[in-house]
Amino acid sequence: MASRARIAVITVGLTIGVVVLFLATIWFLMAMMEDGGLPGGARIAVLEVSGIIGVGLDRGADADSLVRTLGEYRDDSSVAAVVLRINSPGGVVGPTQEIFSAVERVRGAGKPVVASLGAVAASGGYYVAVAANRIFASPGTLTGSIGVIMQLANVEGLLKKAGVDYVVVKAGAYKDIGNFARPMKPEERQVLQALLDDVYGQFVTAVAARRGLDRNTVLGFADGRIYSGQQARALKMVDELGGLEDAIEAAGKLAGIVGKPRVIYPRRRFTLRELFSNRLGLDAAAALLPALPSLRTPLYLML
Repeated sequence: MASRARIAVITVGLTIGVVVLFLATIWFLMAMMEDGGLPGGARIAVLEVSGIIGVGLDRGADADSLVRTLGEYRDDSSVAAVVLRINSPGGVVGPTQEIFSAVERVRGAGKPVVASLGAVAASGGYYVAVAANRIFASPGTLTGSIGVIMQLANVEGLLKKAGVDYVVVKAGAYKDIGNFARPMKPEERQVLQALLDDVYGQFVTAVAARRGLDRNTVLGFADGRIYSGQQARALKMVDELGGLEDAIEAAGKLAGIVGKPRVIYPRRRFTLRELFSNRLGLDAAAALLPALPSLRTPLYLML
């Protein structure tokens, strides 16, 4: 009986070991497929900049996460180049400039960066792109929109109708600049206009310097309008017409990779919030609701 029990225990142990080894092998192979294949050789990392650029989980393109990932690619010796796949209408100025600087640090480490403009890469989306070595866009890509905007609501009339008296106690003449409960004063408008002009100048300078264009040339098309990829190519805002695969191929050549490059595509991570919002249709419902970002974040400068 003892020998039979011993054999049974050994059999169960071997079975469990085989199952664990099988699952570990499957996990390893799936991880390698997500990570661009088996170890060895230089790879190209594709990083998505998708949605409105800002900071936090409520933003489509979280600058903190993108900057952190770019830093990892910069320090990863197996990553030879980075392709930015940009689908963004723009966003908040500071986070956009942080991503821009992170791209420049990747380039400073000797790794080329190629921007691939998707459906829309406008304003802040284009700002990020100009930090790359080369920019690709499809003929119908919407890009440009070089400018800065600040939107402020004035709901004084509405508050009076509702019988609301909005009281502000402040120390500092401009501390409540942008107050939505009263009209803006002329001197306040001048302060905000000077602020926007300064940031706009930073945007124009970045485009002129990174695209190798004369500042006056950039000012000629940097009036806030959007352009198609084909129009942008004629203005030298982008280098080539092409899609993501063309950008990956160009990145491989810039990195000196012989043959078809191995690519690391971004992993998809779904949170419980995304799961429930998709199940309940909350995202679709939210899109139908009026947005009042000027009340929630009154002094955000949007690119």
